[in-house]
Amino acid sequence: MSETHAQTVAYVRDSMLPPQPPPMRSSGAVLWLRANLFSGPVNILLTLIGLGILWLIFDTLWPWLSHSVWNAGSIRECRQIVSETYGPEANGACFAVIRARWHQFVLGFYPQEFYWRPILAFGLLFLALAPLLFGASVRARRIVLAIATVLTVLSAAMLDTGLAVLAGMTALMLAWSALIDARPGRALLASLLYPFAGVWLLWGGSLWGPVMVLAGFGVGLAVWRVAARFGMLAVAAGAAAAALWWWLVSAPLAGLLAGAVPLRLVPVTSDQFGGFVLSITIGIAGIALSLPIGIVLALARRSDMPVVKMLAVMFIEFIRGVPLIALLFVASLLLNYFLPPGTSFDIVLRVIIMVTLFSAAYVAEVIRGGLAALPRGQYEAADALGLDYWKAQRLIILPQALKISIPGIVSTFIGMFKDTTLVVFVGLFDPLKAMSDTVRASFEWKGAYWEPYFFVGAIFFVLCFGMSRYSMHLERRLKRGNR
Repeated sequence: MSETHAQTVAYVRDSMLPPQPPPMRSSGAVLWLRANLFSGPVNILLTLIGLGILWLIFDTLWPWLSHSVWNAGSIRECRQIVSETYGPEANGACFAVIRARWHQFVLGFYPQEFYWRPILAFGLLFLALAPLLFGASVRARRIVLAIATVLTVLSAAMLDTGLAVLAGMTALMLAWSALIDARPGRALLASLLYPFAGVWLLWGGSLWGPVMVLAGFGVGLAVWRVAARFGMLAVAAGAAAAALWWWLVSAPLAGLLAGAVPLRLVPVTSDQFGGFVLSITIGIAGIALSLPIGIVLALARRSDMPVVKMLAVMFIEFIRGVPLIALLFVASLLLNYFLPPGTSFDIVLRVIIMVTLFSAAYVAEVIRGGLAALPRGQYEAADALGLDYWKAQRLIILPQALKISIPGIVSTFIGMFKDTTLVVFVGLFDPLKAMSDTVRASFEWKGAYWEPYFFVGAIFFVLCFGMSRYSMHLERRLKRGNR
């Protein structure tokens, strides 16, 4: 008889047994495998089929990837190296084409001496977004600032940027990062200025053009604040004042200031855009513009005013019923017919308008679903508090509806960003098809077929995966499921 049993009364135990580790079947990796992969006959069969598919993919791709060549001057040299190293029957990837032409996939036909401009524009984009997207987490914000600053400076240095320009870029990035870290609230004002600075960096020209556009928004805001007591009439008056400023005052005043103080960059035309510079420019503009338009359309579709509701329904259903490629053809071919003779309407701007309208229709339906998911009591509570329509939407309804709609909105944005590759059908050089064909058109890399797709697909995956992970982070931070 054991010593423990000897000290224990027959029915009342006064000494505890020492703790024992749990059985292998109820903890650790074995439990996870039993619960998730081998819980039943159907699950076991699906697991084995999945493992077989993974092995088939690995067995097909691994020899091609493991025999890859990164240092070569042409596709012929790549194949010669693979044949000499792994045998005449071996097959390997020629990633030397990526090493030689990566800047073309990323920057398109942008002038080489101005490579620093799109790099700085996209680096500043992360700084502008940091206080907006990571305002509640100091640690995450600092990580984003550090990564953006280091990658921007290193990328510019890799592309042989001059020391003076590189020093100016570094100083600007560090100064803005310090402002965001010290005064996140004031840094939001700098974020509002980024779209105008980004357009100026990418397209160049006189600085006074974007400044006059910004001044038009200032004029409209001032008129709205003066007439704020008149409600929607104040909004209409502000919009009219801004439109009149841009139509009558902006161009002449910009010309006078440019003659007095010539602050300008060398202009770059839109036909020199290409690669990921083009896709990211269209994607960011479409995301930034389609969200507010989608919110307005969702509210209009749920409006009690029949005319407003009818117009919103007609617009949303028309856009959703027409393929994006058809809208892009309209932007490329038909839009000029509706403009005054001699009007020059930039092709990239036309594409951005159509992509924005297309995405806004889908965002509107996602947000409408979020509005419909709210219980009726939320609307009644807003009425009980005596709030008017716009205050109720701003303070009570929309914050909850947008929380519910986060997954659908981000999914729409990811789809829209990937759809930017369709601009190849209107003569623009997207990174997936047009730039790959351009690289393969050279004699040195004729025959490099799959390698560009792997490279471009990997970058698209990283960007879209980043948006998806931020969506999950935002959902956890807002604790949407517990409210």
